[in-house]
Order: sequence, then structure tokens, then C-alpha cells
Amino acid sequence: MKQEQKKGYQRYHIETKKTPHIVEHSSRFNVHVNRFRLAKLLMQEFFHYRGKMDIVLSRPCVYGVFSGPIGGFAPRDHLCVGCLRCTVQYPDMVQITKNPERLELGDDYFLPDYVDTVLYEAESGRIPVKGAGYRGKFGGGGWDGLWTDMSEIIRPTRDGIHGRELISLEVDIGEKPPYVALKNPQISVTSIPIPIICDVPPLLNQDNQELSHSLYEAAKELKTYAILPFSFLMKEAFDTHIIPLVSSADVEKLEQLKFHPQFIEVLDWADTPQILTRFPDVVPILRTSYDSDLLSLYRAGVRVFHLTCDYHGNGDDGFVLDLIRNAHTTFVKAGVRDQITLIGSGGMIMAEHLAKGIICGLDLVAIDTPVMVALQATFDGQCKTYQDSRFILPPQLTVSWGKQRIMNLCAAWCDQLLEILGAMGIRDVRRLRGEMGRAMFQKDLENSAFSGITGYESR
Repeated sequence: MKQEQKKGYQRYHIETKKTPHIVEHSSRFNVHVNRFRLAKLLMQEFFHYRGKMDIVLSRPCVYGVFSGPIGGFAPRDHLCVGCLRCTVQYPDMVQITKNPERLELGDDYFLPDYVDTVLYEAESGRIPVKGAGYRGKFGGGGWDGLWTDMSEIIRPTRDGIHGRELISLEVDIGEKPPYVALKNPQISVTSIPIPIICDVPPLLNQDNQELSHSLYEAAKELKTYAILPFSFLMKEAFDTHIIPLVSSADVEKLEQLKFHPQFIEVLDWADTPQILTRFPDVVPILRTSYDSDLLSLYRAGVRVFHLTCDYHGNGDDGFVLDLIRNAHTTFVKAGVRDQITLIGSGGMIMAEHLAKGIICGLDLVAIDTPVMVALQATFDGQCKTYQDSRFILPPQLTVSWGKQRIMNLCAAWCDQLLEILGAMGIRDVRRLRGEMGRAMFQKDLENSAFSGITGYESR
């Protein structure tokens, strides 16, 4: 029996589901209990409270660290949040120390705290919110030097997460003509419901079929795209939710593709005419660095750019935040920004970086290393470049589990973006692109406030 199609407008929604870790994750703290002193305390309390076991067996931890089958004799470290109540109440019996294994998570850029955050998002589909408030630094280098201005709340009732009013996250990929052609109009723009696509996996991980299929299944469910290497696509049958990454050596083999792609990402723009001969309706995307001569490439016919740097956000001309701004400004000054699509990747590893990247000038973001972390891949050294980075994926990885983890991660990032847009009073994420009036830079604010004061050095 054919299932009836639902009629009417249906709001875009990412179906999240709690997806526990398949590999045990290192706890933040180690709980050390002196078992001899604990046994002695229990005996004293047994006689003091005249055998009232409900009192004797009560535990001084609201998080359940000492609530296991044998209580404090086998504390559950993974539940400890570091409140230190136990050490204050029983300093001679309990000590809390940082887990040295946790310091080995990630690398010099993807720090352990960031790994924890991404794993929480991938497990739950939510942004971590602590009732005690944020206890970290409110500034710093890189992305931490950019703050978003949400002080002017135009309509406080707007809430894209809870559905009071719609906030659109839809973005367009493709060539956007500067005027409407009434005769023979050619529109080569595709819209996707979220400003996120999945970037190609690091070169040394591309043979993992579970990883590639997880990316494909997640992209299909999210109605977005995943970039996969052409060599892998010749072995498998996919559909249009895949963007093949094609090198010059692959162009002659394009006819072996088992599906007709909407986009093809190329490493060399000179290969485009040959590709368009085989796929005349495909939209080519040029994968290039932020430091390229972008205007020359535009004059050569490029309309969709995928700008890249290393996984730590570094390019030849600086950090990715500044690289995005420079690229966006270059096209604005040339008067052609509205005709092109800028996709960016590299160095964007937190949910807030999605919004900040769009504010700086991107149309959408291609996420890379956060996907690997969401799938509980461990870092093998410093994972910095596409060619040399190696992540060790868990052998228990399955496609269904990986798909849901990626979907949860994207849902959490989109919720964070909706919160920012709602607080700014913006109903369409495309209005956020390059909106530098909503960006505040720490160094500029500090220089404006403190310059001229003795003892302050301008940054």
C-alpha cells in the first residue's frame, strides 16, 4: 500500500536521539578514596546512629559518585563534576585530581574541553548548558577574540528553537546572476535547509567504509551534502547528496560514476570544461586556499568557492577568522559578492564558530575534524593538514550509529545558530552573512577603552 504524502507546509526538523558513546570516554577527574578510613567512618556512624542503615549509607554527593553498589569503595569517576564538596567535608578521606588521560585528548588546537563539548553534542543533540554559568575566559586569541552583539533584541518573543516564529537557516549554493534574464533564464542555484555540509575526510581515513557511509546517510537525512573522494565513489552507488572531489587524474574516469551529481568539487579549475562536457548541468566548485588570487579565479569563471586552510585554522596570511573577512571584503569591493557562494572550512570546531564564520562572510561551513571527534576518533599526533592527519576510528563504528552522531552534532550547532539569530532579531541566516555590525572584536574594544591609560599596551 502506497503511503500518502503529507500535504501542506512542513517545518524542517532534525530528528535527534540520544546516542551513547561506543568507547569509554576519559573522565575529567579521578576520585581517590581511603578505603580503610571509609570503613572506619561507617563503623563509627553505625554505632552512633544505632544501626539506622539509611543514614549510614547516605552519600555526600548529589551527582551519585558514591552511589554505586558498594558506595565509596568503588567511586564512579565519570559522574564527578569537580564540585569538591566531598573533599571539603572529608579532606582526610577523599581527594579529587584531574585525570591525566584526559590531557591526551585532541591536539594543540582541538583541546580536551572542546573534545568534551563535541562529544556531548554528538551524544545528546544539545548544546551543553551549565546551571552554574560559564566559568571560562571571556576572550582570547583566534575565534575567542570575536564576540557577537546580541544586545538589541528586536522581538524578544522570536524563538526559532521552540517554534514561536520561524527563523530560516536555508542557504543557496551556486551562481547567482546580478540580474534577471527574462529570455532563457538559467538558474543554477540549489538551496539546502542548513548552512552546513560535511567536508571530505582526512586522506589517511578515506578507506573506512563505515565513515564514508555515515557521512552519506547523515547528509541524505539532513538534506544537505557530503564531500567524498572520487576514488571511493567509483566503488559505491550513491545519490545527489554526495559531492565528488575530483583531481585532474580523475577527470577521464568521470563516466564511471554511478549517479549524476549536482555539484562536483575540483582541485584545478582548468579541468572544468572537460567536466562540463560530460555533465553540462553540474555546478562546479573550486577547492582552493583562502590565500589564492580570488578575483582572478572569479574572472576565470569560478562562482562557487570552497576555501580551505589547515585544521588548526592557519593559512599563509593568518588565522581563518581574518582570512574569511579578507575573502569576503575582496568580493564586496569588487561589487560581485552577491553573485558567488563562499564555503569555508578549517579551524571551525565549535558551534559558535558556525555563526562567527557566517558573520565574517561565509555562506556556509564545511565541517571536518568535529565529525571525526563526534565519531569518537582519537588523534594520532597533531592532526593539522588534510594529507597528513590521521584519526583512529573505533572498530565498533557502525553506519547507523555514525549517522545519528553526525545528525546530533549538526542539530546542536543549528540550535546554537538559531539562539544567536533569535537574540539578534534576524529571521534569515542569509542576512547574517558579512554582518560585521553584529561583531565585536576584543582587541578593538580594549584599545578604544584603554588606549592612553598609563600601563596599557595597545594590542
